[in-house]
Amino acid sequence: MYATGHYGAALLAYAPVGYLLLASDPTLAFVGGAGVLLLATLPDYDLRVPFVSHRGITHTLLFLLGVAALLGAVGWQLGQGSYRPLGGPTRAAAFGAGVGVIGVGSHLLADALTPAGVPFLWPLSGESYTLGVARASNTLANWGLLALGVFATAAALLLAGP
Repeated sequence: MYATGHYGAALLAYAPVGYLLLASDPTLAFVGGAGVLLLATLPDYDLRVPFVSHRGITHTLLFLLGVAALLGAVGWQLGQGSYRPLGGPTRAAAFGAGVGVIGVGSHLLADALTPAGVPFLWPLSGESYTLGVARASNTLANWGLLALGVFATAAALLLAGP
């Protein structure tokens, strides 16, 4: 998928979480949504790094776990200080890790829709997993994912109420 499709997949994946967070902390819901969108294209930075193959290590569950662990550690540190915008360390770490899982995970799932697939289980297996629904360059698929994501996000906002 291209960036538009990845943004849509991220919004679609985050909408239920955003809905739940809106009831308790709208600011946290917004911050989480922004974080997920910022991470939605992170795995494709492999296109800019020499000697790293596209849809290689950055398109694996290992990379997803690494990003989640890093953001969880950042959250843990934020929860230690006297200013705790995310709550205590456990809640802040879970929030950071969750944003990482949804942001990168939505990217991997969107790329699994393409015939090229993704090597989820690398280094255990080099096999690419694919559903073969649409090519990454398919305009209708990319904009369709974006439309679904925007619709799901709008529905979450409307259902959460004022």
